[in-house]
Amino acid sequence: MHETAAHAGTVPGTALVRLLDHVGEGVLLCDDTGTVRYVNAAAAAMLPAVRPGDPRPEGLRGREVALGDGLVAMYLDRVDDTAAFLAATAQRLGGQLNADRLCRATIELAVGGLAAAALLVLPTRRGRVRCWHAAGAEPVRQHQAALAELPAAVRDTLDGHPVAQPFLWPGGTPYLGGGGDPNPAAWVVPIQAASGRSAALVVTDLGDHRAELLQEFASRVGAALEAAQLYTAQSRVAVTLQESLRPEPPAAQPGLAWGTAYRPARAAMRIGGDFYGAHPMAGGGSVFFLGDVSGKGVDAAVLTGQVRHSLRALRRVEGDPRRLLHLLNDMLLEGGDDGRFATMVLGTAQPRAGGGLRLTLAGGGHLPPLVLRGDGTVESVALRGMLVGVTDVPVFGQREVLLAPGETCLLYTDGVTEARGGHRGDEMYGVRRLTTALSGCHAMPAPALAERVEQVTADWLGGREHDDIAVLAVRAEPVRTGARHLHSVQRRPAAIAS
Repeated sequence: MHETAAHAGTVPGTALVRLLDHVGEGVLLCDDTGTVRYVNAAAAAMLPAVRPGDPRPEGLRGREVALGDGLVAMYLDRVDDTAAFLAATAQRLGGQLNADRLCRATIELAVGGLAAAALLVLPTRRGRVRCWHAAGAEPVRQHQAALAELPAAVRDTLDGHPVAQPFLWPGGTPYLGGGGDPNPAAWVVPIQAASGRSAALVVTDLGDHRAELLQEFASRVGAALEAAQLYTAQSRVAVTLQESLRPEPPAAQPGLAWGTAYRPARAAMRIGGDFYGAHPMAGGGSVFFLGDVSGKGVDAAVLTGQVRHSLRALRRVEGDPRRLLHLLNDMLLEGGDDGRFATMVLGTAQPRAGGGLRLTLAGGGHLPPLVLRGDGTVESVALRGMLVGVTDVPVFGQREVLLAPGETCLLYTDGVTEARGGHRGDEMYGVRRLTTALSGCHAMPAPALAERVEQVTADWLGGREHDDIAVLAVRAEPVRTGARHLHSVQRRPAAIAS
């Protein structure tokens, strides 16, 4: 490589040096005296004034590699404004999924590195548009306007005009700085998304030979806007589905009080695989349930919704808890062979003459209910049964429990008992600790009792990750009858003797 230096565009004397003209990165070859010996094509485009034989320019940024024989290769950083502007655009817009913030960032980028003023127009509906705009050092502002108020060139772009075009804004506009020019010159470029929706970007003082850069900038904004709008739409659908799948508070009934607590494993989803519910029965009383489905996340939430909606329909044709579980088991088996199943306790609550409740509980492979008696003791209900949705010949246990006024039956999921915490952080909370925590809580109202179970579980977890948590308390309330009122009749004051 001791050949006479050649300017980019001439043919070097060796194949090794000739390869440098096909490298996208700018490369300067300099000797040990600091003289440029060779400039490849990419470097010549970046530094058109530098030629072989010139002194090495000062202030160049790049990586230097010693090649031997007194030669040093310098790999130049790209320093042109166009590349820097597009790189800043990619960095600023790439991870932005909020459509409003993305539109504001688009205006800030356009005004900061492309034009003197910028306006972004997004059509909404019924002939209305949303506008983000700024000029010079002004902050970005947002307005709504009628589509008919915009110039014809902007309306054509929103209708699908494919390329950037110059135009005059008749009568002037405050969107682009509100200068003294009654017909300011501007450029408008379409921002097209893959979904077919269009927006328009308007800029002023674009400068010579910048239309191509404006088009490239608009295409990058379009890709980012498409992603943000898609994310917004999906988030709206997810929120709607989550709200429809969230457990509903049971309806109050005479002599019966409910307490509920619910905490999904993933707080951002707001739904999980645990569920509970209660519905009034035609003949009086209520059917209630609490359970847990297999799996996590969205799949579990979908199965949870299927179970809840199935029970809502089935309780209209069947009132016996064990037979209800059999019907639900058949529906889950007919739903597919993906191996998903549920555990649950399903029961009915019937008011008793003279006060209290008669509970009929059926078990489908779930944790045993706990009963808080009036003397402060806690009893475990031995309720056996198989998983729901596993076999077409299941066996479900059934028990009857009588609650006196003021007594409560508590249902809970394994998110409570299997919560891992304590001093070491890996010890399960367990039924024993739960029973101890409930001792002496018999006088608590049902909502307060459910909240206490959630709170002691959260304290045990200490902020660690956990499974879904659901609690349902069924409390027998005294039936209040109309009180008798005694009316006193005042005697007329005796006449005062004269």
